[in-house]
Amino acid sequence: MTTQSSVSALDRWGFSTWLESARGSGEFITLPELDGINDAVVSIDGKSLVNFSGIGILGWQHDPRVREVFAETARDYGLVVGGSRIIQGVSRPHLELEALVAEITGKERALTFATGMLANLGFVNAMSTRFSFNNSHGVDNTDTVLVLDRECHWSMWKAVERFKFGRNLIMFDHNDTAGLRRELEQLAGRKIVVGFEAVYSADGSMAPVAEILDLCEEFGAISFVDDANGFMVYGNGGHRFAAEYAALRRATFLMVSFGKGVGLSGGALAGPADALDAFRFLSGTTVFTTNIQPPTVGAIVHVLRRMRQDPSIMENYLDRVDRLRERLLRIGCTINPTPTYVTSILVGANDTAVRVRQEFIDRGYLVPMFGYPAVPKDRAVIRLLVNNRISDEQLDGFVDTLAELREKYGF
Repeated sequence: MTTQSSVSALDRWGFSTWLESARGSGEFITLPELDGINDAVVSIDGKSLVNFSGIGILGWQHDPRVREVFAETARDYGLVVGGSRIIQGVSRPHLELEALVAEITGKERALTFATGMLANLGFVNAMSTRFSFNNSHGVDNTDTVLVLDRECHWSMWKAVERFKFGRNLIMFDHNDTAGLRRELEQLAGRKIVVGFEAVYSADGSMAPVAEILDLCEEFGAISFVDDANGFMVYGNGGHRFAAEYAALRRATFLMVSFGKGVGLSGGALAGPADALDAFRFLSGTTVFTTNIQPPTVGAIVHVLRRMRQDPSIMENYLDRVDRLRERLLRIGCTINPTPTYVTSILVGANDTAVRVRQEFIDRGYLVPMFGYPAVPKDRAVIRLLVNNRISDEQLDGFVDTLAELREKYGF
């Protein structure tokens, strides 16, 4: 029971005042709660909406065989691992998935986590901690310097919160290799980790992977690539961004997510064997929380094998995204120039974005609107990861509605 005195004490944190203001401006939106399953069409408060807000782009969770594998793994290995990895261990499907991720990424070892965010947090902690079992032999990496692309995911910036800008935390402008070189020259001789993403989630840009890795090798820096958005979308025999994904195999460490191309959940780190074995103790997120549920792991393994066997599954999807991008340009939209499957449509002012999002809902479309802090203030975008289960007719309706709202609101 919350007492009046505790509520009064909480007033000093300003939550109620902020909520009143944000609700008044419309910037604090009512978060959707699905009545049923996440799919190309969802139900929210009894209203059917064509769903452009999901991230599982191929809709693997609806595949009958994926569901059968999920149920079979649940029967054989249960629903949970029952504790943290370091105490309880993991199930055989986890080890199978880790071996498969290592093979796909060309790394010696892989380590699974319940989410990609926990993988990122664990990586930073493991690379910058001091630890010893017996006060004699241990590691002391508290002198590590993190050099991050400005647009790195929130989880990376959260992981480095305790670092000090200018001392052991350096930022370079987005995809600016000249700026990165200048920073690395200043840090020569120090213990450096350069972190960046392969495909950036807000604007869909692709990193100059080879150029960044060249710099890391030149200056003796460790490279860490967050490939949450590109894993199994690119680099599996497809022609798009083939050079970037060939170069990616040179990275020291990779983080991959199973939420986008695979469409399920969880993440993994891949890299040198000794480092990954050490991470079991040093990451923190393998010690103090549990892993992916075994049935999900079994389903991920099944999906990865099918995607490797038939790269045309993803290539056909990407062809469809290319056609959508052409249509968006024809109706005058300003979209991100890099032709990845992440399509950002510039809307601009936050108040316009709020009204546009609501108009889409009124017309039967749940559209993801990214505003601050995901993007700079008054640079709001519609960020699309199109679900391949959306029909051509539903896609036509969305584009027609977008053209109408663009004309109405001038974006």
